[in-house]
Amino acid sequence: MQKSIIFGFTIYVISLIICCMNYVIVGLGNPGEEYENTRHNLGRIILEYFRKKYDCTEWQINKKSKGLISEGEIEKSKIILLEPETFMNKSGVSAKFFITSKKNAEKLVVIYDDLDLPMGTFKISFNKGTGGHKGLDSIAKNIKTKEFIRVRVGISQVTPAGKLRKLKGDQKILDYLMSDFGKKDLENLKKIKPKILKALETIIVGGRMKAMNEFN
Repeated sequence: MQKSIIFGFTIYVISLIICCMNYVIVGLGNPGEEYENTRHNLGRIILEYFRKKYDCTEWQINKKSKGLISEGEIEKSKIILLEPETFMNKSGVSAKFFITSKKNAEKLVVIYDDLDLPMGTFKISFNKGTGGHKGLDSIAKNIKTKEFIRVRVGISQVTPAGKLRKLKGDQKILDYLMSDFGKKDLENLKKIKPKILKALETIIVGGRMKAMNEFN
C-alpha cells in the first residue's frame, strides 16, 4: 500500500514538472565510457556542456524514462535536460515519457551529430525529415510526429575546396561515427560550443523562429 502511494506521488510530481516546463532538451548519443568521446556522442557532449554552463542540477537516473535527467531554468523558463540511457536507435523510448502530445513536441529540442554538415558548423531546423539518423528515427516514431526542433551539429570533414568528404559504405560510416574526435575536431568544437549554447538560449527565451533567423 505504502509503495503504491509513493509511486503515485512520484508520477504526480513528474506530471507537474512536465506541465510546467517550457522545453525538453535531448542530447543524442550512446551510454558508456567507450562511447564518451565519439563523434556519434556529440549530442550528449553538447548537452553536458550546456548543463554545466547554465548550472542545471546533477544528472539523476529516471527509471521510468530510461534516461538521465537534469533540471534548470533560463529567464524563468523551466527546462529538462535528457540523456537517453538506451542506445541511439531506441532514443525515442526516453523522449516519449516527457513528450505526451503534439503540442509538447513543439518544445522538444534534439541535439545530434549530422554527417550532412561540416565540422565546426550547426543548423537549427523544425519539422524536417530524419536524414536516416537512427536516433531521430526513433524519436519521431515514438512521439508520432516530426514537428520538433533539431540542432544539427556537423561532424563531416571537408576537402581543400571546402566540399564535404562523403563516406561510402555503411561500415566506413559506422567506423567514422564510432571513432573519437581528432585534435583539429576538438579545436573546432571548442569554438562552436558557445555559439550553440547561445542558440539554445535564444530558442528557450525567444522561440525557434528567432533562433533560426539569427543562427542559420
